[in-house]
Amino acid sequence: MQQKYVYVFSASRTEGEASMKNLLGGKGANLAEMCRLGIVVPPGFTITTEACTEYTKKGKDYVLNLIKAEVEAGVALLEKEMGKTFGNDDDPLLLSVRSGARASMPGMMDTILNLGINDRAVEGLARKTGNERFAWDSYRRFVQMYGDVVMGLKPVSKEDHDPFEVIIDMLKEERRVTLDTDLDANDLRELVQRFKSLIRARLGRDFPTDPWEQLWGAVVAVFESWNNNRARVYRELNDIPESWGTAVNVQAMVFGNLGDSSATGVAFTRDAGTGEDLFNGEFLVNAQGEDVVAGIRTPQQITLEGSRRWAQLACVSEEERRKNYPSLEEIMPEVYQQLVAAETKLENHYKDMQDVEFTIQEGKLWMLQTRNGKRTGAAMVRIAMEMLEQEMIDEKTALLRVDPHRLDELLHPIFDGEAMKNAQVLARGLPASPGASTGQIVFFAEDAEEWAKHGQSVILVRLETSPEDLRGMSVAKGILTARGGMTSHAAVVARGMGKCCVSGAGAIHVDYKNRTMTIDGQTWHEGDWISLNGSTGEVYEGQITTKNAELSGDFGMLMALADKYRRMEVRANADTPEEALIAREFGATGIGLCRTEHMFFEGDRIRAVREMILADDEFGRRKALAKLLPMQRSDFEAIFREMHDLPVTIRLLDPPLHEFVPHDEASQQVMAQEMRVSLGKIKMRVEELEEFNPMMGHRGCRLGITYPEITEMQTRAILEAALNIQAKGITVKPEIMVPLIGTVREYNAQAAVIRRTAEMVFAERKDRVHYLVGTMIETPRAALIADSVGSQAEYFSFGTNDLTQLTLGFSRDDAGKFLPHYLKNGIYEKDPFQSIDQKGVGMLVQMAVQKGRSVRPDLELGVCGEHGGDPASVEFFHRSGLDYVSCSPFRVPIARLAATQAAIKDVPKKVELKQQPELEAVG
Repeated sequence: MQQKYVYVFSASRTEGEASMKNLLGGKGANLAEMCRLGIVVPPGFTITTEACTEYTKKGKDYVLNLIKAEVEAGVALLEKEMGKTFGNDDDPLLLSVRSGARASMPGMMDTILNLGINDRAVEGLARKTGNERFAWDSYRRFVQMYGDVVMGLKPVSKEDHDPFEVIIDMLKEERRVTLDTDLDANDLRELVQRFKSLIRARLGRDFPTDPWEQLWGAVVAVFESWNNNRARVYRELNDIPESWGTAVNVQAMVFGNLGDSSATGVAFTRDAGTGEDLFNGEFLVNAQGEDVVAGIRTPQQITLEGSRRWAQLACVSEEERRKNYPSLEEIMPEVYQQLVAAETKLENHYKDMQDVEFTIQEGKLWMLQTRNGKRTGAAMVRIAMEMLEQEMIDEKTALLRVDPHRLDELLHPIFDGEAMKNAQVLARGLPASPGASTGQIVFFAEDAEEWAKHGQSVILVRLETSPEDLRGMSVAKGILTARGGMTSHAAVVARGMGKCCVSGAGAIHVDYKNRTMTIDGQTWHEGDWISLNGSTGEVYEGQITTKNAELSGDFGMLMALADKYRRMEVRANADTPEEALIAREFGATGIGLCRTEHMFFEGDRIRAVREMILADDEFGRRKALAKLLPMQRSDFEAIFREMHDLPVTIRLLDPPLHEFVPHDEASQQVMAQEMRVSLGKIKMRVEELEEFNPMMGHRGCRLGITYPEITEMQTRAILEAALNIQAKGITVKPEIMVPLIGTVREYNAQAAVIRRTAEMVFAERKDRVHYLVGTMIETPRAALIADSVGSQAEYFSFGTNDLTQLTLGFSRDDAGKFLPHYLKNGIYEKDPFQSIDQKGVGMLVQMAVQKGRSVRPDLELGVCGEHGGDPASVEFFHRSGLDYVSCSPFRVPIARLAATQAAIKDVPKKVELKQQPELEAVG
């Protein structure tokens, strides 16, 4: 059977449905589903994602020949449905062409409207509609869109504006008008000629007039768009595979620019910023699709309530609002009620917040698109919990509905109340994406990237953003635009990224060439500091101090619900009482990694460590360690106090000693004076400690084996602290961890020192505390002999940071020089230091789990590398049978939800591991 590449959708015949989004893309599948639901949709057809894949593999000529007959049959169906003919000069069928991948990718490719119009058809369209201005407006729009998207006419440099918009602005200035809608038919005819002349001058070829040539050009442009730079960036930021491809959606045109009874708009079934169960959106009278999101005119609100809210934020009087910005509910009440009925039907059907597009043509409502709407992290949580409360979804669906990564947004900072007392408001725009941000003004996306690389906080300021700005938007602390509404590109993308955004701040005048922003005659330059409140739409002068946000009730409810289904525990990596407290507040069930070396770098502590390093013999080292003992003991007491009744895993000293000494002569001179020794002695000791590869050198358990007195001091500090806290009636659960073993003999040597010291402490104190001794599996050899290690150790914790480095042979500190190239070219799909390398490092983890539990079935197993906070890695660790993951305190909520989702999905992947011969009988 011949493969099918084109699927039609119309009121009379629909071949697709919502479940076919992998083949038809999200847009095509949802258009077909709306037709099945009886919603009025312009007829059309979808060219499948498989055609795009074939295009990528075999090229243009092969694919166009492959789909030619099916596309022609699809156009014939549209001609029959609409009663018009494609290419007819008197009553032409005009088409729209849009891309549509299976995952929503806003701005991957601009829409092409009015395809099929030319110099003859525009006259026929004018006669048929009796509206010459409409016909030439449609032609102007088509030439502008096609010239940009398909023919590739772009600004010459980043400082230049859209060349087509420049021509429009020049003509408006000549005609002394302010709005596009003020231009008459003759003006629009003039624009078409100027646009064509620009294309001929810049591109050296004429604008195509044959409708079929136009259509094939648009289809090819959509296929090409899948691999353009902005699509690659979006896929990279959102973890979308290149292999998916995009579908092409071709629809009969309906027109929102046929006068005052026509309009176009975008709406959300709930508030995308807050999650409030409130229908909202924007529209423009006498406009076509991209006008609303492009920010060319100030859009109007769909609902009366939304319109009044907008007027308050924009400081517009009620009288001015009614006159210039009335709501759709007020000016087209019947159409408004039809729209409400459609959006209600769609949300109830999809059981999720919908983002819809619509056109009103001479009083008739047409629905153009529906999709699950992009939303902020806070909105995502609220919508899930409210839909659960409204019995639209069940508990498991609510938990799966929230992206764990997005929980991070709920911890976004807010402005400090005290700092706000003196804050000066410079301008007001729309609260497009909540949060608070402060940074330096940057006007271009590539500059924002460069500044961010150097650790600078930036606010990206644009007239309006476009998909080319994606990388700059992703690194900016906040986004400010002079144009655009709540559904503009900046607003939608910022919400999807969880970025603070203020859009449509009309008082701002941006000058790209001079890199300035002017408000009421006052000028700000690139590098000046401003602050944004994306929750109120206010722009402030200078830097404003921020503080951590307070968690919402919905967030707490979500986390409580998550714990109901979660199997794996979530601990935190915490080295201080403050971090331990945060971890508990975020629901951590213990500390999975306390790095003792982090306690050594302050004041008298670093001096004591250096004294130990400079000591000539064991006596000198013990003397220095005696100074550290009370400091360490005090640290552990504070942590045990905060984590009472929860386990605390404490890793013995891990880094090489060279990290505790200065390596430049000036600092060495200071150290010599502090330690009252000669500079020569300092230099000699630093040289002795120097290693070619410190990560694989004298560190971890090797330090404790060489200098057992270090292990003794730390063990004593841990257990004396535990006894002190236990004496206060607080349950203490210390777990002592031996780092970086590669052989059982290393572990046994350190475990013997720990247990001998413990018995001395217990005898001295005439009291005992239960404790565990285990190890960190962070070398491949330790994973390979996990059964031997498991026969001795009471628990394992996988140190996946070093295990990744040692397995892949990558230095995490140096991989940045080549890893981006690897990711870009598909050598690695993901950064292995951010998401666990499941086929390599992951196999070692699974092998160690199996081997360890084969000798000790109740062996406690966890992960304490950074991967413990990555949702994809957490799911892998769940499948691998681990008991807990440990991550930084602020990622604990993310890991908790990820672990819950893994338990709900719970589709174990059986990994076949070949039996490995024993590498050593006794370790």
